[in-house]
Formats: sequence, structure tokens, C-alpha cells
Amino acid sequence: MTSFYDARGNRYAVVAPARLHELGIALPASAAAAAQTRSRWSTQAIQAVCDWAPGTRPEGAKAHRSDGLLVGPFQDTAPFDLLIVNTDGTLAERSGNGLTIFSQALAEQGLLQAQGPTVLRVHHDTAEGVSPVATVVEPAQVAGVAGFWLDLGQPSFGAQAVGARQGIERDASSCLDLSRVSGLARLRPEWSRSQFVRIGNPHCVTLVDDASALPSNRQMSQAPLAEALTRLAYAMPTGSGEPCPAGVNLQWAMLEGPQRIAARVFERGEGPTASSGTSASAVACAAWRIGWVKAGEVSVVMPGGTAPLRLEEQGGQLLRVSLFGTASLIP
Repeated sequence: MTSFYDARGNRYAVVAPARLHELGIALPASAAAAAQTRSRWSTQAIQAVCDWAPGTRPEGAKAHRSDGLLVGPFQDTAPFDLLIVNTDGTLAERSGNGLTIFSQALAEQGLLQAQGPTVLRVHHDTAEGVSPVATVVEPAQVAGVAGFWLDLGQPSFGAQAVGARQGIERDASSCLDLSRVSGLARLRPEWSRSQFVRIGNPHCVTLVDDASALPSNRQMSQAPLAEALTRLAYAMPTGSGEPCPAGVNLQWAMLEGPQRIAARVFERGEGPTASSGTSASAVACAAWRIGWVKAGEVSVVMPGGTAPLRLEEQGGQLLRVSLFGTASLIP
């Protein structure tokens, strides 16, 4: 059975490996093997699960029914392995909203502990990162709303952390590893100050001072901006591999108020999204890095909703970022 869930406007389909086998998709028995052979089955899986049936696509809807596909679990007991498949067939190292959705699906299947931590392990084939990427999930309530805290671990900063190799210059006016990404700066002069962050996934957070410099999802969906951002965000051959050969998720962030950041997101492998959990986490970390926010509770506001985060600091270092999320089944 395939189920579709929503988390802050981000939609994913959740499908068990056995269901893909029923659809005639030759998925290996282990998540590790499936990740290394994804070119043989991932596009077929997206077409079978995420494509609209002929004549059913609503006017103005995206090309796919969801923003991606979550394949798993590959076990009946924790830790649980899964794959996060982008709609272009590539694999993501981590997705905050995707892992929130997967946790909700596990809970509904009676597999997730009602109390205490559970480990989820995302397998991928990206050479720039370690596989699997583990995330500790724990059921919780925030402001009376039931959901999950995701411990995303310790972020790392700078071009080296995300494998950025071309089309970047270090911001000589700052000692905080800020970069000027030439491809972004050519599009708009306000986009000349960026912070690279890795939280499982690679991110490029562009810091702006005014709301007018935040691109809308509609703008990012239309030419010529859509094509330009795709070249920057996607890995080759869809993108240019510049600045990051493995691709990079793009965010724009603006300080909206105390401990509150407004953000927009353009994901590699997907494009503009209403929200993204790992992108929100990267934005919060970048904001902490330049002094916009302090450690503690931070809110990141995206078109799809607001992501509550916790930043833990010790000795001037950011040790941990945690994301709270909820998900609901789409009828």
C-alpha cells in the first residue's frame, strides 16, 4: 500500500519495499544495495508511485503528486533503514519533513516507540557524504501539538563542508566562512553573501536584509530564474555541478524578528518547495553563525509553515540542531 502525507506543505509518498516488488520494480533486499543501484529502479518507482494518473492532474498542480518518495522500512524493528527519492530519481541524504512523515507512518503501523528515541538511517549514493545518515526521532508535544523531535546532530560550515569547488569567492570582509557564489550574485546583487552548511544534506544559505530580496516560489518556478537556479542547485547532467558537483540545496534567509527567520527554499532534485525541514535547520544554523539568533528556540518561517528548532551551543560551538515536525495523512 502507498500512502501520501503532508508536513508543512511538503508532501511525500511512503511505500514499503514489498509494494514496489508488487509493481514489478526490482528493488534489492537491503537499503544499502538499493542506494548503490538506484539508477536501475528509482525513476521507475517515481513514475509508478508519484506520477499523476492520465487525466487526473489538477490545473496548476506540480508535475508529480508528491515532492518525493520514501521507501521503507526495510526491517520490522528499529533501527529502520529507508531511502529518500527525489522526483528526478536521485537520492537525498536527509529530509526533515520526509523523516517526520516517515515517523508518522511508522507510528501508524505500530512500529515506532510511543516514548523514547528511535533511530532512522537514510541510505544514499552521494559521494560527498557518509551513508547511512542517522537521525534520532522521539515523539513529543509542542504547544499541545503532537509530533516528533528530530535530532539532526552537529552542523558543519564552509565551502569544504559541502564540497563546493568552483564559482565561489571567500567574503574577505568576514571571518565567518561567508562566501560569494558567483552564479547567485550574477542573478541579483543582493544575493552576494552566502553561508554553506552541511546537516546531512549540503545547503547554501544566502543572507539578505530586505524581504524584497526573498524570491517567491512562483518566481522560482518560472523562466528564466527557474533555469538559472536549476543549473546551480542540481548535480550534472541536469545542473552545472557549480558550485557543488553533487548539487546543493539553496535557501534565502532574512531576520524577521527576535529568534525568527523568514526563508525560501529551492531544493536540488525538486526545485522550489513550500517548506523543508533540513533547509529550515540550515537557515537557523547560518543565522546563529552570523549572530542573527542565539542558541535556544528558533522559528523559521516558510510559505508552507513555520518550523520550530532548538540550537544547542557550548563553548562558542553549535553542538546540535533539533527540528520539531508534525505530519498528517492525505486522504
